[in-house]
Amino acid sequence: MLEATPLGEGWILRHEPDALPASVPGCVHTDLMAAGMIPDPFLGRNEAEVAWVGRRDWTYERELTAPSGQERTDLVFDGLDTVAEVSLDGRLLGTVRNMHRSYRFDVTGLSGLLSVRFVSAYAEAEAVRERLGERPAAYAEPYQYLRKMACSFGWDWGPTLVTAGIWRPVRLEHWSTARIARVRPLVTVEEGAGVVELAVDIERTRVDAPLTVEGTVGGHRIRAELDGAHGVVRLRIPDARLWWPRGYGEQPLYDVEVRLLDGADALDVWRRRIGFRSVELDRRPDAHGTGFTLVVNGERLFARGVNWIPDDVFPSRITRERYRRRLEQAAGAGVDLVRVWGGGIYESEDFYDACDELGLLVWQDFPFACAAYPEEQPLRGEVEAEARENVVRLMPHPSLVLWNGNNENLWGFRDWEWEARLTGDSWGEGYYLGVLPRVVAELDPTRPYTAGSPWSGSWRHHPNDPAHGTHHSWEVWNRQDYAGYRLSVPRFVAEFGWQAPPAYATLRRALPGEQLAPDSPGMLHHQKADDGNGKLERGLERHFAVPDGDFDRWHYLTQLNQARAVAAGVEHWRAHWPVCAGTVVWQLNDCWPVTSWAAIDGDGREKPLYHELKRLYADRLLTLRARDGGLVLAAVNQGAEEWRETLTLRRMSVEGEVLGQAAVDVRAGGRSVARVDVPRELTPVGAKEFLVADAGAGAGTGVRAGTGAGTGPGDRAGGDAGAAGDAGAGTGGLRALYFPAPDRDIPYPEPRFDVALAPGGVTVTARTLVRDLLLQADRLDPGARADRGLVTLLPGEEVTFGVRGWKTPDVERARSALYCVEPTR
Repeated sequence: MLEATPLGEGWILRHEPDALPASVPGCVHTDLMAAGMIPDPFLGRNEAEVAWVGRRDWTYERELTAPSGQERTDLVFDGLDTVAEVSLDGRLLGTVRNMHRSYRFDVTGLSGLLSVRFVSAYAEAEAVRERLGERPAAYAEPYQYLRKMACSFGWDWGPTLVTAGIWRPVRLEHWSTARIARVRPLVTVEEGAGVVELAVDIERTRVDAPLTVEGTVGGHRIRAELDGAHGVVRLRIPDARLWWPRGYGEQPLYDVEVRLLDGADALDVWRRRIGFRSVELDRRPDAHGTGFTLVVNGERLFARGVNWIPDDVFPSRITRERYRRRLEQAAGAGVDLVRVWGGGIYESEDFYDACDELGLLVWQDFPFACAAYPEEQPLRGEVEAEARENVVRLMPHPSLVLWNGNNENLWGFRDWEWEARLTGDSWGEGYYLGVLPRVVAELDPTRPYTAGSPWSGSWRHHPNDPAHGTHHSWEVWNRQDYAGYRLSVPRFVAEFGWQAPPAYATLRRALPGEQLAPDSPGMLHHQKADDGNGKLERGLERHFAVPDGDFDRWHYLTQLNQARAVAAGVEHWRAHWPVCAGTVVWQLNDCWPVTSWAAIDGDGREKPLYHELKRLYADRLLTLRARDGGLVLAAVNQGAEEWRETLTLRRMSVEGEVLGQAAVDVRAGGRSVARVDVPRELTPVGAKEFLVADAGAGAGTGVRAGTGAGTGPGDRAGGDAGAAGDAGAGTGGLRALYFPAPDRDIPYPEPRFDVALAPGGVTVTARTLVRDLLLQADRLDPGARADRGLVTLLPGEEVTFGVRGWKTPDVERARSALYCVEPTR
């Protein structure tokens, strides 16, 4: 039987004359930090002080003895970052040049000093650039010239920390006669039954041994004789339960086992989990252009998505528990699709396991982003090899529903002046329209492939044409007010977003001792976007008076503006289902503490945007929009059951007076949108008026009418993110607000409210209109979390913020951590 010996201990990191203990898996930066040789690059402006690390060569060493009674011993690296020579006892085993691949070396009978010498990624990339010629890119660093996580060279949200190291596990494998080299599981649903076809490849030491492969799935077992190095077993599971995305059904998973047998003796075993489901991508042309709709088990979906970047710029630090925690946060916000972005990595099995269990669909980019990539050797062979390995590695996961060729490269060729600069040089088109679709079609025909994001489906249309395929909406953040989202209805919005700073406690940790200001040295260093602060300020001043010298106020308003901006897009596009079939917010997470588009900051704290996503991505959503001089109310129902509701509409003044009221019936079938014209007499007139639409008296928003103490429906004092994500998703308890003027022009009253401690939280009772009230729990205690974000209270209403992790509750501290919109002064 194959035996595996982990090799995680006993390594040293050597750079003459220094030698220090090394952690494997790990990287040079984390080892140097552990030894106290470099400061934490996430703090202050330390990133610049450690730039030298990526420019040097480094060597990992350990003694290796490999005694075994078996015929063969292999040295297996699951990941090496990135360009290295591997030697044992002075003998060169091989050279490697791809972070996204695993490597195997025959070391039978060998022992001695094992050495992995890493060449600077800069040196390798610059050498390839010199040989193949300059290629354009969105950033100056040479990330497109080698197969490495592109964002380690920096991005508009990430630091430049160019890593090297043994970033995934390493082991010895001892075996005799034969081993399982690869299992390719094709999982389909045919006539109501689950079908698994297991294509098995083996490696032999003896070609004459008659071998058998045995496959087991869900209690069903079958055997087949091997023909040389290949064999196929096919199992039909008549009673298989379907795997569904979260919110559509359950996620049953089945254990799969493949055993390689020599007579009655087991030589090797391969185990995974699978789920039975069908997936299609409907790209048929229609009256609106060309669609892009995911269809799972025959059910057409509006994808409620987020973009995922590596959760740490040092990915070897991301544990199984951290993946699970971050993805549970996503599920708790109502997310059902996670796009693994192309400037990062193929994530570890832990990521996809969690998505399988949580019902999160995965859109997987191949690792190409924002650059023209040469197609000559040595890159071409590496691209195909990594694609073949990772397609097969990730195939068992039912959560994986889409392969995507690249991020923004087809768009860049057309719009970013690449075509003229390239003058006929290769730039990656052969990968996205040739190599990658061929590999997917050969190895994984059960899943759709799209050439890029954005991509209109062919060169007949502009790559980012909103009427065809996927669309990235960045003109709004870069140049326009977020009201610009409402000017079009793309078929699928794969990227859009708005920036905001991280939580206050995250800033205090990352910028110790700094007097915080939007333009203080540390804040500017942790703002990587081109003119990022300028865009934040311009976006803010369209709605608010920009505070001068009041950092706390600026911090609150920029976070509020981020939530408002994303809400403007999601509400509009969801209301236009099925023409628009999905939104993928840029972005869920951060890889370090930074001002960015993330909903969860680099320390794992939720911004107000995160809590707003709970409302925006709930099964049921109410939204009010201006149209033809009046207002339209859209009731979005993504649940399977019909939604019937009598809504209360109130035209109100900002002083709290009800100026008009009506009841309106809505009826939205399952997975549909109902639209109702608001009576003209209820349309707000001027900046002093607004409209409120309530289902169930606002209960599901966590708001309770009246002034008595207690917890209203939807309030979960001390509840976790997973529970809170369903608040307001029932038959009642939804609220939509419409203000016809920007906040800076609205004559708000001075906000007045009472604050009291409640069991597990803080209760606020409004005495006036209180718009977008926010409890910043991390200001109470760095470890504290609130269970909700922004909430607007009418006079007499109350809300309870559940708070976890607050060690010493105090009502005055609570009051000081509450922020809301204030009248313009």
